[in-house]
Amino acid sequence: MKIGFSNSRPILFWVGWVCLVGGLMVFVNGKVRAAQSIDSSFEAEVVSSIIQLAQADEEETNAASKQETKEITEENEGWLPPEPRPEKYDWIQLKSGEWLKGKLEVLYDRRLEFDSDELDELAFDFEDIKQIRGHSIFSVRFAGPVTVIGYLQVTETKVYVTWGEDKQEFDRDQLIAIAYGEPKEKNYWSAKLSIGANFTSGNTDQTEYTAIGKVMRRTSGSRFVLDYLGNFTRTENIETVNNHRLDGFFDIFKTKKYFFRPVFAEFYRDPLSNIQRRTTLGAGIGYHIIDTSKTKWDATAGPAYQNTVFTSVEAGQEPNESTPAFVFATAFDTELTKRLDLIAKYNFQIVNQESGSYIHHIITTLETELTKWLDFDISFVWDRTKDPTTRADGTVPEQNDFQLIFSLGVDF
Repeated sequence: MKIGFSNSRPILFWVGWVCLVGGLMVFVNGKVRAAQSIDSSFEAEVVSSIIQLAQADEEETNAASKQETKEITEENEGWLPPEPRPEKYDWIQLKSGEWLKGKLEVLYDRRLEFDSDELDELAFDFEDIKQIRGHSIFSVRFAGPVTVIGYLQVTETKVYVTWGEDKQEFDRDQLIAIAYGEPKEKNYWSAKLSIGANFTSGNTDQTEYTAIGKVMRRTSGSRFVLDYLGNFTRTENIETVNNHRLDGFFDIFKTKKYFFRPVFAEFYRDPLSNIQRRTTLGAGIGYHIIDTSKTKWDATAGPAYQNTVFTSVEAGQEPNESTPAFVFATAFDTELTKRLDLIAKYNFQIVNQESGSYIHHIITTLETELTKWLDFDISFVWDRTKDPTTRADGTVPEQNDFQLIFSLGVDF
């Protein structure tokens, strides 16, 4: 037995060595696998954290982008100022969103006149006005006709007029006119006087005067206008020109387009044209042809009665002639530039032959604004009588009279 064991020791040694090495390899392999498992788990956690951080950063970036987009959108939509409180000025808002402060002077013929605190006098189509907030008291005219007095507020669809505790509401499309101020008479009146003069001395002594005047009373419901044109010329102490024309009318606004002229009248005197005096009285209706912020064009027509007293007549002729008449009148006013206006007035009368058959008066004025109250005017006047009455000496006055007038006008 001893000999067998001794002979088997090398074999046992190598078997033990192999088992030891195999066990070590198994152990090492297990440790490596465990380490790999731990590394894989750690790597997964790291990757997950990185993904979460990336997602959070992306969300923050998206939020910032959305905020920036919102700010850009709001900027593109335009900045809207807070609604002004009418504590000191009247305010108007244009369709563009801009607010202007100043004094609302009048709304007439769909034309709103506004004296801006910074931009001086402005005029707008009423359709271009989004809102009005009045600081002062206004007289407001609506279709009906209805006139109310109070503090004014106009929105895109409504008009509110407040007086004390009473607040009245109207539809905006019923609004016809607005006049500034409390119901005091002086707030309704305006006037303009233009004077032209020419003096010549030397070989010819001549003195020439021309006066053009206009007085108007305008409220939200009516309009009264009085016009005067006078010329006087003396040459070598001989009177060569002496004529005067005074005409007026009174209008009542019925709707946005139509108005009633219950009375119009004209007085004309020109002895050198064989008219000692001529008086016309009538009534009619009117229509607003154009009523934008830059252009106004009215037309009126109606029957009238006319009486003429001649300076002299041939033997057997009546010195006094009366006739029914048809009268048509139109007035055109347009703004060519900010300081240049064109004003044209034309009226004609159809009468009997003894009174002249056809009589017309045309005056066209180019008005240049020098200052807020001073204008330089160039006027052309054409008067025509188709059948002038023969004088006692057998001479016949000219059918046409022309004038070119240069004058300075003062607005009141």
